[in-house]
Amino acid sequence: MQQSAVPELAHTHTRPIHWLATATAVAGVVAFSSVLQPGAATAAQAAGPETKHTATAATPPDPARIDFPIECGPVKAVVVKKATGDLDGDGSPETVAVVHCDSPMGTPPDGVYVLTHTKETAAPRVVATLVAPKDSITVSDIAVRDGAIEAQLLGYSSTDVPRCCPDVKDSAKWQWQNGSFARSTPAGAHSV
Repeated sequence: MQQSAVPELAHTHTRPIHWLATATAVAGVVAFSSVLQPGAATAAQAAGPETKHTATAATPPDPARIDFPIECGPVKAVVVKKATGDLDGDGSPETVAVVHCDSPMGTPPDGVYVLTHTKETAAPRVVATLVAPKDSITVSDIAVRDGAIEAQLLGYSSTDVPRCCPDVKDSAKWQWQNGSFARSTPAGAHSV
């Protein structure tokens, strides 16, 4: 065996302190990257035949101006989708907002809220909760068409299904009838 002409370097042998320093550095990078998340995406429905507004119609309620009835702990609630249209036939548009907690990991459940405002006050308010976050549902699509709210909902067939991977797809439609929103698509009409 030939001897090396260069003495052994101390850093060529790993010791527990090296592994600890590496693990600490990686944990720091992961923690720092969770703080630097991009802003929440919002999807606004383009004006088209399903969102008819006249020039004299009021502006729809702005979901950014309201505190939603959703508990998010240390993170904030974000509006991830919205649709607007006249839902009650009064000539003023309402806003349907899909909201969830801005969680850095996992798939947080959505809440679906209907917002309105009176002509006297421009402050929006929640008038209906169509889907509560406790229902563990994610909304993949939402629209207002012909005065009705239509949504594609994703859910879970059991508590054994990982929360990342919904395995149930459902369609829902709500329409204003007799002073409240009635769901016309049966809740049990699921597909896998």
